[in-house]
Amino acid sequence: MIEVKNLHKSFGEEEILKGLNTKFEKGKTNLIIGQSGSGKTVFLKCLLGLFKPTKGNIIYDGQAYSEFSDEKQRELRKKIGMVFQGSALFDSMTVRENVDFPLRMFTKEKRNVRYEKVDKVLERVNLDGAENKYPSEISGGMQKRVAIARAIVNNPKYLFCDEPNSGLDPKTAIVIDNLIQEITREYDITTVINTHDMNSVLEIGENIVFLKKGNLVWQGNKDEIFKTENDDVTDFVYSSDLFKKVREAQLKGL
Repeated sequence: MIEVKNLHKSFGEEEILKGLNTKFEKGKTNLIIGQSGSGKTVFLKCLLGLFKPTKGNIIYDGQAYSEFSDEKQRELRKKIGMVFQGSALFDSMTVRENVDFPLRMFTKEKRNVRYEKVDKVLERVNLDGAENKYPSEISGGMQKRVAIARAIVNNPKYLFCDEPNSGLDPKTAIVIDNLIQEITREYDITTVINTHDMNSVLEIGENIVFLKKGNLVWQGNKDEIFKTENDDVTDFVYSSDLFKKVREAQLKGL
């Protein structure tokens, strides 16, 4: 679990995050949503330790990040898996080498031991047989699955995903959503997903945090988001054609 207490983040005189309080639950898919400029990316970077909060604290399984020594911060980074927007694979490395990268960085295991782990997670994301291909030789959806395999190969406690469906067609996006949710449950990870994809909200929104102008204005799940009377949330949600269709179906009793 990750707890966020009175989190503020400013750059100069501009305050981006304005006292956020929330929890991201273990074994669930936790989504951060909101319009551009709402503070989603800054919030995610604070959770990752890339930005130091101006005020407040982030607590990882009962331990406050502000109290971590440099060594403890390094240990935390080893427990974090990250799926970047656009996958961020190394073009000059094969699929297997890409997934092996964090093991080479953070462990002293021999190559045969590392590759055994790599091949196991590649099989888990349905990429066995693609280990010797290069990113340019596989589809965007396959690249995203490589990125997920790389993020989980070191058995992380926390998984962060930044717009994991960016650039994917709707059908492939659903496959990636379901894969992330399955892995979250199987590995019992605390997963946090920064997204603008309303399909993801419908598919895997077990815990949704809605930001507006640096404030947390609503929190709930994919069922509760249809019932909320929060104007900011409804304006954002029903700007999506997908949600309009779902709402119409609900009203018709389908």
